This record gives sequence, structure tokens and C-alpha cells, in this order.
Amino acid sequence: MSETTTSNYKNMTSDRQARYQATRNVTLVGLFINIFLSLAQLIGGFFAHSQALIADGLHTLSDLVSDVVVLIAAKMSSKDADDDHPYGHGRFETVATVILGLALTGVAIGIGMSAIGRLLNPERLTQPEPLALLFIALAIISKEGLYHYTMSVAKRIDSKMLKANAWHHRSDAISSILVAIGVGASIFLKIPWLDSAAAILVAGMIFYMGLRLILDSTMELVDTALEPEKIKEIKDFISGIEGVEHAHQLRTRKMGNTVLADVHLQVNSYLSVSEGHFIAENVMHKLREKFPEMHDITVHIDPEDDETASPSSHLPSRDEVMAKIYPHLKSAGLDKNIRNIVLHYIDGKIEIEIFINEVQDEKMLESIKDACKTCDEVRSISIHQQR
Repeated sequence: MSETTTSNYKNMTSDRQARYQATRNVTLVGLFINIFLSLAQLIGGFFAHSQALIADGLHTLSDLVSDVVVLIAAKMSSKDADDDHPYGHGRFETVATVILGLALTGVAIGIGMSAIGRLLNPERLTQPEPLALLFIALAIISKEGLYHYTMSVAKRIDSKMLKANAWHHRSDAISSILVAIGVGASIFLKIPWLDSAAAILVAGMIFYMGLRLILDSTMELVDTALEPEKIKEIKDFISGIEGVEHAHQLRTRKMGNTVLADVHLQVNSYLSVSEGHFIAENVMHKLREKFPEMHDITVHIDPEDDETASPSSHLPSRDEVMAKIYPHLKSAGLDKNIRNIVLHYIDGKIEIEIFINEVQDEKMLESIKDACKTCDEVRSISIHQQR
């Protein structure tokens, strides 16, 4: 393992641990606040006779499950890659986001069905007490504060899972505002059904947010590519790196907060393997510097444009070519003086370079070239002599 690769590995491990600690801390804060708040809302809703406040308390209670899911997923996704998960454990974060979305939609359906049931059965409607507004105000302030705190950490560590949890807090705050409007109107206008109507509005908003989380994370699970604008930016950046003539077949996909990518680079057709490898390493290094979210990058070096076709795929292998030209080299007595033979597979033909140790008669070399050119696949042969 090279020093650069070792350094990158250590940095990635350190980043994962820092992300886990940040996620753990912010989630534990949310967990304790949700425990206190859900109990306050349920008790307050019972004594203040507010069905909407009780529904909001159940919504907050569902956040406890979400917080536990986030903690487990954060721990799992912080693990290093292993034999069973060679690309790492980032998908745990994505799966957790789907679970958060499912939890939201489930809570929304439950709240909505309960509120509709009360509307259809007027005898079940109750008149909320003014005390309910105090508990609702406490919920709004707490949830909005949690949203800003969680979102600031999510943006800092670029965690889609934490952003989902932050929006979960924001959905609670907005739902509590709707509850406040419904309960307040019910109290001051003496219209009991407004309390249940507010609960239905809360359910609709929660369901929409949950559905969005599920859809967005599902797109990631099925390896949806980055946005076209981002792909163009990456492609243009690669094309500007020294040694790259053209970049094509750039494929990307997200895994948690990281991006996996593979790309084909067209370089000078006559470069050595080592120089082509150097260009590939340089491209990977510069990509990680420019786009820190790109952790796993695979670069394929092409001597020609094979984006739409593979013009050289039908050509014979090295052993097959050598079997055809070696008899000519041996009959000329060159077989013992050959230092290296380089084959270039370009545009559907083979160009051969032969390097020999001793100076030979030019006429003999020309006759060897002519003999080797009888192979249909060979475009040209050049012989380089050490002088």
C-alpha cells in the first residue's frame, strides 16, 4: 500500500469516527428532549382535553424510535470496509433514512385515521382547555431548536440521515403550530371539530415529508447517478488534468455521504503502461482534493475512444501475434538479440515496435518488416536498434 493510499485510508477512517461522534451527540440530545416533550404533551393533552395535542405527543413519541434507528445506523455506517462490505457500510445510513420515512408515514396515517374517526363521531369530540396552548408553545420552541441544532451538524458532516432527522424535528414544530391554530380556534370560537381538523392537517404534512424521505433514499439505494450539472462539473475537471485527452463513461452513485465513481480516460495511444497508471493515480488524487465526497474512484485508461465501439476487440492476443511473427525473426537470427517487443492495439490494427540490442543490416530489417506485414492485423512494424 503506497503512502498516499495509507494516508487516504487513515483520513477516511478518522472522518467516519468524527461523523459518528457528532451524529451520536446530536441524536442523544434529541432523544432526551423527545422523552421529556412527549410525556409533557400526552399528559397535557389528557388534562387539557385536546385530541390534537395527544396526537402531537404520539408524533413526538415516534421520534424516540427514529432517534434509536439513527444511533444504530450511525454506529454501523462508521465501520471500516471489510470482506463482506468492500465498499464500506454507508448504505446503513440510507436504509435508516428509509426507516425514518416509513415511521413518519405510519404516524401520519394513525393520526389522520383517529382524527377522521372523531369527526365522523361528533360525540367523541372534546372542547380543549386553554392549558393546552402552554404545552403546544413548549413543543414548538423545543422542536424548532432541535431542528436548527441537528441541521447545523448535518450540514457540517454532510449527513443525509441527520438532515432527515432534522426535518423530522421541523415537521414536529410545524405540526405543533397547526395544532396551536386548531386548538386556539377551538377554544376561542368554541368549535370542537377544529381540534380534529388541525390533527388531520398535521397528518397530511407528516405523510408528505415521510414520503419524500422514502423516495429520495430509495433513489440512492438503486444507485441513481448524481445530478447532471454535478456530473458535467466533474467531467470538465477531469478533462483539464494533464495527460487526459478525453473523459467518458463517467458513472456515479451515492452511498450515505460519499460518492462512488468510475470513469474512462482516453490518453495518448503510445504511452507506457506506467505513465498511464501515473495519470490515473493523479486523476484520482486531484478528484478527491476537489470533491472530498468522492472516496472510491476507479479509473480505466483507454488508448483510443471506445465509448461507442471497441475497434480492436477482434484482434489477436500477444501470444497469437508472436506465433505469427516469431518465425520470421528467428530465421533472420534476431530472436537472441530482441530486448523488447511492444504491441499497440489502435483503431482496429496492431502496430509493432521491436527493440534489438545490436545493429543489423538495413535491407535484412526491411525484409523482416515486409514478411511480418503479411499478417492482416498488422498495420506497421518499426525496429529500433541500440547503437
